[in-house]
Amino acid sequence: MLKIALYLVRNPVVYLFKLIFEFFAELGSIALFTRTAVVSIFIPPHKRTLTRSQMDEIGFGSLPIVALTGLFMGLVSALQSIVELRSIGATSYIGRPLGTTIVREMGPVLSAMMVAARAGSAIAAELASISVAEQIDALRAEGSNPIKKLVELRLVACTLMVPVLTILCDMIAFIGGWFIATHVVQVSSFFYWNSILEVLTPAFIWGGFIKSVTFGFIIGIIGCYSGMKTGVSSAGVGEATTKAVVTTAISILAVDFLLTKIFIVTWW
Repeated sequence: MLKIALYLVRNPVVYLFKLIFEFFAELGSIALFTRTAVVSIFIPPHKRTLTRSQMDEIGFGSLPIVALTGLFMGLVSALQSIVELRSIGATSYIGRPLGTTIVREMGPVLSAMMVAARAGSAIAAELASISVAEQIDALRAEGSNPIKKLVELRLVACTLMVPVLTILCDMIAFIGGWFIATHVVQVSSFFYWNSILEVLTPAFIWGGFIKSVTFGFIIGIIGCYSGMKTGVSSAGVGEATTKAVVTTAISILAVDFLLTKIFIVTWW
């Protein structure tokens, strides 16, 4: 550790350039992996049964944690909105801020985070275990395409199921907000739901949907990439899982910022 500290002190520029080089090298590797995975989706044969199995594992397996996330997101968002709206005497319009923030931002982001923590880590650990056991090399030796057999079905399942989970999360969040609105500030159910529908424009709905599809694709790609690129040591499984979750979370937040900026300029 002392040698490393002395090296960083004496050669900070070298270390900085090394980090930048490694970052872009990793980014290029992920880009090539993504291109190969996307191309394989459009090349038959398609393993629909295995894909449906992965959709069941990712979708229904992540449903409880996503539902709980949506419920508490709606409850907390409603309480926070009451604090702000009470100062201007507009607590009856609590549905409007909930409708915009949940559909545009909180629903897609938090749903994707929960799926990444639950399903993305599982994908990385599963593929890392296969890689450590050298089964990926065995697939290549027998002439099979590991991307086609291992990555494609998981990538498609993540991309399809995250939007579905996001919709369910949004609906449960609205129910949580309804509970707070009707029992804390005594807003009528009709007025609450009507105020939500007033702000749910097609642009907002499509924006949230595009975000959820993009986040699902990111979860699938990074989870598969982290698992497939694991070394042969047993410690690589834990490292791949940690790397997948952290990288996915940061990527989701960064892409969310870019998409939000694009939507504000174009749609919103």
